[in-house]
Amino acid sequence: MYREVPLEGHFEYTEYFHMPWLWNTNIKRVLMIGLGGGSTQRSFQHYYTNVMVDTVELDPAVVSVAKEFFRVKETPMHRIQTNDGRIFLRRSTNIYDVIIMDAYATTRYGSSVPAHLTTQEFFTLARDHLTTNGVLAYNIIGQMQGWNESFVGSMFRTIRWVFPQVYLFPAEDSQNVVLVATRTAVRFDAARVEKEGAALMRSKVVSLPLFPTRLKAFENTPPTAAARAPVLTDARSGVERLLR
Repeated sequence: MYREVPLEGHFEYTEYFHMPWLWNTNIKRVLMIGLGGGSTQRSFQHYYTNVMVDTVELDPAVVSVAKEFFRVKETPMHRIQTNDGRIFLRRSTNIYDVIIMDAYATTRYGSSVPAHLTTQEFFTLARDHLTTNGVLAYNIIGQMQGWNESFVGSMFRTIRWVFPQVYLFPAEDSQNVVLVATRTAVRFDAARVEKEGAALMRSKVVSLPLFPTRLKAFENTPPTAAARAPVLTDARSGVERLLR
């Protein structure tokens, strides 16, 4: 984060968390699992003042650092809970328009998604907490082809097992891919994404400056590795094996 311009300096991939507006133009309530430095939360508070955001962060130290150094604020429109994301969803009765996943842990293999947030059972739980036109956005550290491609393929296939449509937004300046899954079965192509994105900008529903540029990253074909990747389940997650 640039201290003088706190909306700038973050990773490119966080701007793909604005893509759910393409499929749901009436977003009112968002759940974000994972806080980090709060780039997405600050952005949503700035651009979408009528959207309520619930953040769930496992580590209270992360919450303290985000508040002290990254200008993350709790307000009536942004509430932070210290909890495990899956436990929170299991106990919650809330229904969300968007669920954003950016939760990571450190293992002996480096940064890793907690295994219990990668499985078919977890995605079923998440889907059941979304509105009928709700959207899930999930950040994965990896590449479409190359580093961690097996993990990207497996996550795509697992999410696709639960959601009727899954799209990909690979970042150019980092090794991140944001998967966007929709409850609607209507399939979008690049032309539809460009059209809907232009309409959102004209109506000022979305005013993120680089939104038109980020639309160009859209892909609607499965990653190559998905053809041979396993579906992850609670019984057989295999996240660490895929990351090896």
